[in-house]
Amino acid sequence: MTTDLHYIKRPSTLKENASLLIMCHGYGSDENDLFSFASELPEELFIISLRAPYAMQPYGNAWYAINFDAEKGKWSDNVQARQSVDLIANFIDYACDTYSVNKDNVTLLGFSQGTILSLSVAMNYPEKLKNIVALSGYLNEDILPENIDRNKVSHLNIFCSHGYADQVIPVEWARKTPEYLSALNINHVYKEYPVGHGVAPQNFYDFRDWLKNYL
Repeated sequence: MTTDLHYIKRPSTLKENASLLIMCHGYGSDENDLFSFASELPEELFIISLRAPYAMQPYGNAWYAINFDAEKGKWSDNVQARQSVDLIANFIDYACDTYSVNKDNVTLLGFSQGTILSLSVAMNYPEKLKNIVALSGYLNEDILPENIDRNKVSHLNIFCSHGYADQVIPVEWARKTPEYLSALNINHVYKEYPVGHGVAPQNFYDFRDWLKNYL
C-alpha cells in the first residue's frame, strides 16, 4: 500500500500496538508546524505529521483552495476538500498497514483547515478513528455526509477549542460544533481561550491531558 502524502514521523517507545496520532496542519503551513508539539506529547504515541497536497507560492501548502476574493467572504473549493478527506482516510489505512500501531486507537489532530478536514474524516469514516483534537476550526457541512448513523459515530471522542478573538475563523462558527456533536450524542469537550487564530499554552496542556485519558 502506498500513500500520496509526504509526512514526517516520531516512532513510539512501544514496539507494537502503539496509539497512532496523525497531524493535519492549517492553510499555508507544512508538516513541521504541528510536529513541534511532538516532544511534549506522550512517548508511547506514534506520531505522524502530514503535508497537505497542494503547494502554495512562495511557500506553504493547502488541503484545498480558498478564494479570499469571493462574494460573501471566503469560498472553499469543496471538491478539493472532499478529495483531501479521502486522502487522509486512505493514509490512515496506509499508516496502520506500515507501522506497528493499533488501528483501533487512531487520533487525528488538526489545526484550522486541518481541523475542518479532520472533523469531516471523522463523520465520513468514523470506523477509522477513535479521537479527534480539533483546534481553531469548524464543521463545514458541505463536506459532511447528508445522513450520519448515530450508532457508527457513538465511539468517537472529540476535543474542540477556539480562540474567542480569532480573526480568521469566527468563534461563532466554532460554537456550532458542540451543538452538532451533542445532537449525534458524540462524547466531546469544547473550550475557548483568550487568543486569536492560534494555540495558547493552556489550550495545549488541556488537549494533552484530555488525550491521555483516551489513549
